[in-house]
Amino acid sequence: MSDIPGKVITLDRLESMFNNIRENTNWDMDGEMLWDYRFIHHEPSLLEAAAEQLQARGYNIVPIYMAEKKEPNDPDKYWLHINKIEKHTPKTLDQRNDEFYLFAHDMGLGSYDGINVGPLEQEQDS
Repeated sequence: MSDIPGKVITLDRLESMFNNIRENTNWDMDGEMLWDYRFIHHEPSLLEAAAEQLQARGYNIVPIYMAEKKEPNDPDKYWLHINKIEKHTPKTLDQRNDEFYLFAHDMGLGSYDGINVGPLEQEQDS
């Protein structure tokens, strides 16, 4: 399918996501939205190094935190969230995801874990 390491979010999935949001919300998916991207790793210091590079690229950094464990003996996992106000189509978001899959691979992170999106008003309310 793809030569992007770890890629699981396909263009088809993104097209479905955009269609679902358009059908079920009044969000303007053709305009600027608040896009949230997530990375996972077992060592927070590596996520901190990734955060510095991503911040230099203009992304806002949400503090790194440890994920809740399903079982007490599960290994620690840490999340890095970044966000940015951007305008995307499924195709441009697919390109951004490819960029982040490669970034995670090159940085030696556990994974690029995906995206979330919301209207700009959510950023102001939270």
